[in-house]
Amino acid sequence: MSKKRQNGRPKPEVEKQSEYYRLKTQAVDDLVTANEDNSPPVSEEELRAYRSGPKMKVAGWVKVLFIKAWFAGAVCFFFIWGLGGLLGSELDILFVTGMALGVVTDLMTNPVLRFFEKTKGENARWMMVNRKSYSSFFLNIGYAYVLLLLVYALYNVINLAAAQITGAADAVFLGVEPILFGLFYLGFDLLLIQLKRAVSRAARGGAGKSAK
Repeated sequence: MSKKRQNGRPKPEVEKQSEYYRLKTQAVDDLVTANEDNSPPVSEEELRAYRSGPKMKVAGWVKVLFIKAWFAGAVCFFFIWGLGGLLGSELDILFVTGMALGVVTDLMTNPVLRFFEKTKGENARWMMVNRKSYSSFFLNIGYAYVLLLLVYALYNVINLAAAQITGAADAVFLGVEPILFGLFYLGFDLLLIQLKRAVSRAARGGAGKSAK
């Protein structure tokens, strides 16, 4: 007849099983009660080691520029090309396209940029309106109209200059198409964002000098 205990102590197998289930129970409890306060710090190197992704790394700024230009080009494709023959006038096309650009920026472009952030707020420097609120929706629409008018003016300047050089006043040398439209839109967007930063730095510098 086998004995369940040897010298008043459990068998080693029983001890191993008890310890195993105790550790499993402790791990589950730690997982359930985990939060930012009681979790151990994890280095950025260790986080990068566990991040999945392609072997070929693409710089963050390249992703940002591509996303912004792609969405602008997509709006051009669907609204300027798609609705150009249906809308009555050029002013109607500009109105609808500007509205679409602002809505897409607020609901699609900026959220995608935030999704690709490795740290919170990292891509805010690439947005003119970088705070998500109810007012940002209307601010992005207004800003989109400004960019659209600048792109429209650039097309006109290029065509007028080409007409002056060639003498063909009625010819359209550069038509609107999604890729170049997206690049023009992106260029003016980056220019105005840089202007905003410069004004902000100048304002902070002036406030610092006045405080002294």
